[in-house]
Amino acid sequence: MTDITLARALHVVAVVLWIGGVAMVTTILLPVIRRRHAAPERMAQFHVIEHGFARQSRWTTALTGASGFYMAWRLELWDRFAMAEFWWMHAMVLTWAVFTVMLFVLEPLFLDAYLQRAATRRPEATYRRVETLHRVLLGLGLLTVAGAVAGVHGLTFFDW
Repeated sequence: MTDITLARALHVVAVVLWIGGVAMVTTILLPVIRRRHAAPERMAQFHVIEHGFARQSRWTTALTGASGFYMAWRLELWDRFAMAEFWWMHAMVLTWAVFTVMLFVLEPLFLDAYLQRAATRRPEATYRRVETLHRVLLGLGLLTVAGAVAGVHGLTFFDW
């Protein structure tokens, strides 16, 4: 097994755990909490469960970024960022950057505290905002995964 094969395998496993976890939270966890808990209790319930997933997400986004940048460096793929047909590489970096900023910067610095305060004042609206954010992030993640898989196999916007 070459270093690139190992990097690619680690990259794919990390993405599966990361985006798959976002899908589970968005499509299963958030709706179950909405159905089973009154509005004032929802954010507290979500926070208890999501806390463990956030830890996993930090590891998987870090592994995704490290393996992705390693492959770009090792395979000298930097010129692809100047070509429109490799839009999916930009999408991968953008998706990774959005999640990384959320997980490593915004959540620990102020987002968790902000959501807790907001949930005490407007629990229904706050929970709805969290659900919407998760849907947007899941959509971004799935679009990126689909684009990357299609792009790696040669499909571009120019083929349509």
